[in-house]
Amino acid sequence: MTTDAPESTETRYSISNNVSYLYQVYCSYMLVYKNDTKSDGFFDPELLKKSLNTLVRKYYKPVAGWFQVSGEDIDVVFYSEKFNDPPVSTQTLNMDYETVSRHVRDSNIDLLVPTAPSGVIKPENPNIPMFLVKATYLESNEAVVLGVNYHHSLMDGTAFWMFMANWSALCKQLHGQSDLTEFDLPYPPTFGFPDIGHLHDPSKTFEHPEYSLVDADQCFKEFQPGAEKIVETVLEISVEQQQALRQQARKFGVSFTEMLCAVLWKGINGLRLQLNPEIASKSSLYSCAVNPRARAGVSSNLCASPVINTSCERTVSEIAALDLRDITQLVHEAIDKCTGDYLFSSFDFLHQQRKQELYDERNNQIGKKLMLVYVCRKPVKCTVSSSRTFPIYSTDYGFGAPEYVRPPFLPFDGCMRIWPTPLYDASSSNAPLHVYVSLPEHVDLSRSPLLAQFKCCAN
Repeated sequence: MTTDAPESTETRYSISNNVSYLYQVYCSYMLVYKNDTKSDGFFDPELLKKSLNTLVRKYYKPVAGWFQVSGEDIDVVFYSEKFNDPPVSTQTLNMDYETVSRHVRDSNIDLLVPTAPSGVIKPENPNIPMFLVKATYLESNEAVVLGVNYHHSLMDGTAFWMFMANWSALCKQLHGQSDLTEFDLPYPPTFGFPDIGHLHDPSKTFEHPEYSLVDADQCFKEFQPGAEKIVETVLEISVEQQQALRQQARKFGVSFTEMLCAVLWKGINGLRLQLNPEIASKSSLYSCAVNPRARAGVSSNLCASPVINTSCERTVSEIAALDLRDITQLVHEAIDKCTGDYLFSSFDFLHQQRKQELYDERNNQIGKKLMLVYVCRKPVKCTVSSSRTFPIYSTDYGFGAPEYVRPPFLPFDGCMRIWPTPLYDASSSNAPLHVYVSLPEHVDLSRSPLLAQFKCCAN
């Protein structure tokens, strides 16, 4: 719904000076809330709509704005009294809790997530929503599933889950007192991407192997998952295994996440080599998303993300020959190079390439398109994103915390997502941790000496 008022102040927020143009896609999640007492009024749809509209109008106005393209610039345009409110839809299904939970675990987004338009930002496509919600109710009144889609150019994972935590907190307060106009939010609801020009060091130059230049007419083909069917396996890292990994990480002088990434990379690499010895001289790629906010002096509260991707590449035989300590150092060095000046260099590289792509498009030339290297086809890929520190299970809308939150299924070979379980606390490792692993159907993780130690959970 769009509303207008006689006087409205226009504000523009540029997304042209960051990595956002690479993320012109929607990202979806599903959150399951169990209604143990089958109480009436559980997740009242009008309360959901009111709380979401209040949040974006009062605190996150760009999320209730519009994209606008002018030449090589992409802006989010928003107003003080004019709102492109996030659409909220509802449905009621004749199924029980176990059935709907199975649909969530199977990532049935067609059933449970709102359908989003193309996320590509074009002059002729200005009204695409920034955020969409679908609430699924059951006739049995046993549960509610919230399916959400958000435009990835506005938020990274950190910002998205702070947004969700703020929405749930605001909803919970309105549930208790419907006439509230001021709210106590768990995270500062700031928005924006700061000028990072001061991070530029002209004496330093960097290569950026985390990106790949692909012929524009082949770009779409590179995004295809490939001929092999990609399936998802969930590995469970027990409390005891986490403690052992932390001990080993301290011994090697790396973080827990770096240690786990090294285990995953070496394990997958060895397994793929075992299945196909002919790839020994081919590429083995490790890549991950890195949030260098602290070292770059960028506030963690900002929605638009300075997250960049980083990578390390060796041959399959080299990774097979290295011991785990050496691989942890490769992972650590790949992440540690993401300093402030590297951040500026990465964004400048992206911006310059964007200019060239626009020039080619205007002149009907087939040039190069910039892609993240992890979506390009490689014999071995270990592409990791970690969500274990996000406030995922703190999203209580006044009806209790979610029973389960489903990350998006990524149908690309080698994609791995480190994901908390409901009781997990990143600071204490007091509960199991999950890793969602996407690999070709024929790859059996239990055949890896390194990975077989972890329990494979039914998904």
